[in-house]
Amino acid sequence: MKTSIVRRLSATLIGASVMFLGATPGSADETCMSPYMAKIVGQEDFVYIWTLGVEGLGDEQDKLVTVDVRPDSDTYGKVIHTVSVGGRNEAHHSGLTDDRRFLWATGLDTSKIMIFDVHSDPAKPKLAKTIDDFVAKSGGVVGPHTSYALPGRMLLTGLSNSADHGGRTGMVEYTNAGEYVATYWMPTDDNLNGAVKGGNYADGYGYDVRALPRRNVLVSSSFTGWNNYMMNLGTLMADAEAMQRFGNTVVVWDLHTRKPKKILDVPGSPLEIRCAWGARSNYCFTSTALTSKIWLIYEDDAGEWQAKAVADIGDASKVPLPVDISISADDQQLWVNTWNDGMTRLFDISDPYAPVQVMEQKIGAQLNMVSQSWDGERVYYTSSLLANWDKVEAPEGEDLQFFKGYTWKDGKLEHQFTVDFLAAKLGTPHQMRFGAYSLYGK
Repeated sequence: MKTSIVRRLSATLIGASVMFLGATPGSADETCMSPYMAKIVGQEDFVYIWTLGVEGLGDEQDKLVTVDVRPDSDTYGKVIHTVSVGGRNEAHHSGLTDDRRFLWATGLDTSKIMIFDVHSDPAKPKLAKTIDDFVAKSGGVVGPHTSYALPGRMLLTGLSNSADHGGRTGMVEYTNAGEYVATYWMPTDDNLNGAVKGGNYADGYGYDVRALPRRNVLVSSSFTGWNNYMMNLGTLMADAEAMQRFGNTVVVWDLHTRKPKKILDVPGSPLEIRCAWGARSNYCFTSTALTSKIWLIYEDDAGEWQAKAVADIGDASKVPLPVDISISADDQQLWVNTWNDGMTRLFDISDPYAPVQVMEQKIGAQLNMVSQSWDGERVYYTSSLLANWDKVEAPEGEDLQFFKGYTWKDGKLEHQFTVDFLAAKLGTPHQMRFGAYSLYGK
């Protein structure tokens, strides 16, 4: 289906009073994308899936897998292209540049960044550049995670550092051309860098980042370091000392200066940050992997940023392990995935201070990422979390490593297709991003 694009950015107003646009009927895009990015309007054509290579499976390499999601296509729901990168890097997250011409995909183990050209032929992305000096250029940041679009720039969060492979880390800024700009270290007790502690913690950990340009704010979250995320999950959970080395903070930054302003206590390893889109909605959500809660990060009436636990996700005693979340374009709903039980849950967040679960559904033996279309009519899922954490077998009748497409209609998820990544010898699928011919006049 042919689509058009709407540019929703203002490169000259970074840190000024840019207003987030509300949802537009009939438009489509991942709702967790940067507000500076070009936006697809209509049906997305392709989903690009950043996939972990598995020893003994296919070519064993990390790869970008392209699936055709055009409903009227003869190859709907099928893999139509793959491009391998020559090794295994602990493939994890990916992000598009503000013009959506290039996709940056990161490796948590090797700290390499693979930059794919997705505009020359959107059906057949190609590897355009590999950045292999991220650690040296950044001054010791390890494990690039989120690749987040700013005007002409990419901001990458780190998970670790080269000194001790622990959780202290920073954010690293590049130009869209892949040239290093600057490193911004997460504030710690011994170097707050001007930030104010809102509670007990200043751990210096990192994970995700999102922007609220209208409030001149960046919001970052925290996970754990290389020593932990590269460890076998069973071994990690049995190591009491290692389990203490998870992040407990969300940091509010000045978007324009990239300076930390306030450190908020959010105990239990807050992961994905998803900010509301409404023109007067000064808040974001995150979920905590270890304590299984939804947290609200919000600006109060006095203009101060605060953090508050507002809902439980499943039964924390059963360790569901919340992972990805996705906010709807109208700020009314929040999808929440839990990896360990393979469930997706939908929360009514019309009152952001009191989310209410309204639906849950089993998707597979494990579940990680969720991407929904901007119009809310389609939802996609992938399964892989980390190579050493993923399950190696599934109960009878449950899928283990997959990409699945659903429609969302009348309060029900309706399954449309499944790509079994193990059967196809592709590896294990992690992050998804959307593509469309019409973004580039094709």
